[in-house]
Amino acid sequence: MITNRKLLTLALAIAMSAWIFPTWAHHSHGNYRMTEYTHLSGTVKELHWMNPHTWMHLDVAGEDGKTALWVLEGGSPTALIRRGWSRDSVQVGDEVSVRCHRLRDGSNGCLYGFVTPPNGEEMMWD
Repeated sequence: MITNRKLLTLALAIAMSAWIFPTWAHHSHGNYRMTEYTHLSGTVKELHWMNPHTWMHLDVAGEDGKTALWVLEGGSPTALIRRGWSRDSVQVGDEVSVRCHRLRDGSNGCLYGFVTPPNGEEMMWD
């Protein structure tokens, strides 16, 4: 016979699992090369501060002189604010340098590691 206590424990375990497992799945970085950094410098074309991740579109000049658009994924706005960033730290039109983890498929996308804004102080952006 199932007692109320056992039923409550089972319901709590199911609720916790439903809350925790999507979080683990969401934070997988399997599509990025997490063991190496790509170094980029360019002009911020777009910047999106939104949950669950921030995004920066960066125009990067290639070795051939042509500009390529890179899309960079960062941490949540709350996480960035805790690290000392503000919405005004980087603006559209700013020249920045980044160290990021490139997409495994080789396309122009990265997961942030660090950003150096115009003030020259490299900070974590994840």
